[in-house]
Amino acid sequence: MKNLLVTSRPVSWVNTAYPFAAAYLLATGRIDWVWVVGTVFFLIPYNLAMYGINDVFDYESDLLNARKGGVEGAVLDRRHHRFVLWASIISTVPFIAVLATQGGAAANAVLAFSLFAVVAYSAPGLRFKERPFLDSLTSSTHFVSPAVYALALAHAPFTGGLWAFLAAFFLWGMASHAFGAVQDIVPDREGAIASIGTVLGARFTVWFAFAAYAGAGVLMLWTAAPFAALLAVPYLANIAPHLGVADAVSATANAAWKRFLWLNYLTGFLVTLTLIWLAMR
Repeated sequence: MKNLLVTSRPVSWVNTAYPFAAAYLLATGRIDWVWVVGTVFFLIPYNLAMYGINDVFDYESDLLNARKGGVEGAVLDRRHHRFVLWASIISTVPFIAVLATQGGAAANAVLAFSLFAVVAYSAPGLRFKERPFLDSLTSSTHFVSPAVYALALAHAPFTGGLWAFLAAFFLWGMASHAFGAVQDIVPDREGAIASIGTVLGARFTVWFAFAAYAGAGVLMLWTAAPFAALLAVPYLANIAPHLGVADAVSATANAAWKRFLWLNYLTGFLVTLTLIWLAMR
């Protein structure tokens, strides 16, 4: 159980559960059993599957990565790999079966695509995480798709402002993944793993992330809460000191990555206040 807890990255659970819970609540105006089931699914089983598959098939490279072995990723002993994979399947299938009965074709298609992205990111034969740029696109899908699924489940109208928000959220996800890849450039190269970071190099990858965060802020100007564009500023400030980082010292970006993990909680608090304000208008 300890292995399952560590590999599921509890510090990041909220990053997938919150988008679903907030989107469903705002779209339907209610908290019902579907909201509960969906929120619990995207809180724990979804993260166990996503990070569990990753930790199993990234074992060799994780052994070379000094930051692995804690809140940023488990280094599982080989004898636990099969157990983690089976736990990922057993914990997700009942939720998927129940949720599939509540959605139409569109919602189920989004759910299926979301789960495909979870598997495709790390599983052998697909390994999207080793396909530069597709790695960032897939990682962002992990966090945006729960919100899109909730909206499809609730038959919400996709307005221009909503599309702008989802696009901003997607750019945020891409920026976050890209910046996260910077700290792993050296161990990834040693483990012969390709990523957006190993291809662009540390400096250009940080600039890519900086531009994506800025783009997310700009897109928020076209939403119902344009002042939320300011939420991009802390992320820009967080990575700005690393805009000139060299590949050889790219591991120093880990300090900003650790701040990022906790910055998400502050941003989530401010997003919650914004959503409450929108709901009360």
